[in-house]
Amino acid sequence: MTATPAVAAPFLAAAVVLAGAGVAKMWRPDYTARAVQATGLRIAGRRPGRWWVRAGAAAELVIAVLAVALPNQVTGALVAAAYGAFATFVLAALARGWSLSSCGCFGRPDSKPGYPHVALNAGAAVAAVWWAVQAPGRIGPFFVHQPWHGLPLALLAAVIAGLAYLIWTNPLAMEEAA
Repeated sequence: MTATPAVAAPFLAAAVVLAGAGVAKMWRPDYTARAVQATGLRIAGRRPGRWWVRAGAAAELVIAVLAVALPNQVTGALVAAAYGAFATFVLAALARGWSLSSCGCFGRPDSKPGYPHVALNAGAAVAAVWWAVQAPGRIGPFFVHQPWHGLPLALLAAVIAGLAYLIWTNPLAMEEAA
């Protein structure tokens, strides 16, 4: 039996959430585009719109897929950079008082960005850095050599990703606001 690094499940969860958010923003970029435009950010003298959001979302998806298929120092660092950028964006929004009702992380209105978002993004970045430092290679062999062919590891990663999604989107607060 191969020893699985303790960070395997959080790293897999971070990659899954990154992929899901990328797909969602590619499908529905409007909420994220509004959030970015609310910052006043300009790229080449223009406000980034839907095209920029879709391009960034496609990059998220590519990074996530590569992170699972080829988990090494580079892909771990890319996942960490993505989550570090998200944490920095939310921290800047909080510090500067940008009026963001939602960041549109999952292609729809979600909970107002706050410190729980920062903590989750920072936690995902730390997990990815930890993975990059360990860089144990492909995840596939872990599943083959784990009890029940990695089902517990996959379930743990799914639970972590699901809980993170619930915290990021906070559906109960959205229902109360409606």
